[in-house]
Amino acid sequence: MRVVIVTESFPPDVNGVAHCALQTARHLVDRGHAPVVVAPAPAPGSKLGALAAPCPVVHVPSLPLPGYPQVRVALPSRRLASTLIEHNADMVHLASPFVIGVRGMAAAARLGIPAVAVYQTDLAGYARTYMGAGEAAAWRRIRSVHSAADLTLAPSTASLNDLEAHGVPRVKLWPRGVDTVRFRPDLRDDALRRELAPNGELIVGYVGRLAPEKHIELLAGACRLDGVKLVVVGDGPSRPNLEQALPGAVFLGRRTGDDLARIFASLDVFAHTGPFETFCQTVQEAMASGVPVVAPAVGGPLDLVAHGHTGLLFPAGDANAVREAVAALQADPALRAAYGSAAREMVEGRTWAAVGDQLIGHYADVLAGRRAKVAA
Repeated sequence: MRVVIVTESFPPDVNGVAHCALQTARHLVDRGHAPVVVAPAPAPGSKLGALAAPCPVVHVPSLPLPGYPQVRVALPSRRLASTLIEHNADMVHLASPFVIGVRGMAAAARLGIPAVAVYQTDLAGYARTYMGAGEAAAWRRIRSVHSAADLTLAPSTASLNDLEAHGVPRVKLWPRGVDTVRFRPDLRDDALRRELAPNGELIVGYVGRLAPEKHIELLAGACRLDGVKLVVVGDGPSRPNLEQALPGAVFLGRRTGDDLARIFASLDVFAHTGPFETFCQTVQEAMASGVPVVAPAVGGPLDLVAHGHTGLLFPAGDANAVREAVAALQADPALRAAYGSAAREMVEGRTWAAVGDQLIGHYADVLAGRRAKVAA
């Protein structure tokens, strides 16, 4: 199968859309298919490094998003349509379509190529966070592009329900995989723990973008608990404000690969605070690392965290509830160990190979549906 993956983000970017697009390309190559990626050009001087692309990547011109330079926005380019033609694509895979993905959908429609759109970003939630309005307009755009696709894939039950409630047709569930070889409990590093928490504190970690929609400031109460050391991994526009709001926290900046896996495994508790997660890959990586999770009872975490079994869910936006959840786990080492063990067990079958095969099955269903329409 010849697949063109049109993605709003791709490594060296570090985010859920980029990571999922990379894993999709890898799996397609592993299964003998022929993918090509079309993505916004990275910032000048960026290097892919260890995350080498497994297939050709066509970069279209891009500009940094104003106020958030870590995000690149694709500019109009003929390269996208020409890639679909030159690759003789059987399928177009649209990863979180919003800018370049909308153009990819239009090009696929003109050329009569089937398209699968993967919903990954809560644009309505972002509109509310950054503009205080615009949710209805965001949903109109989402509905427009996803309705044009042969199939939309939602990463979680909550996302699937949202899409259907807003009139998006032909939606199926497609979750995300996790690298259970890279992320595993035996990477726990006592030397790193002594470096991060020299007084033997309970280490509570956050991993992800440091941006307003993540609401990381909700960790302020937990940060002030006696005997707790907060470790923040990631970068973004909110870092200066968070360094003021979370006194005593350790900010490690962006970490990836084996270094990130070692940090995950060395945590005592993983805490996520963002209410707009369509999936939340970092929660799954923490679970694979054998770490109990504290997360909001909304969106993607509802499918991942079994409250009272692998971690604790709290009402979204409730800083006191975050503090109480961390305090409860701090007070009970046996409970932390039980949650962490159950978390690892729960995700062991959620490999990228398994979910990648599900994706190929969705492609096959779409192609079969197209053939049936032609035959009719």
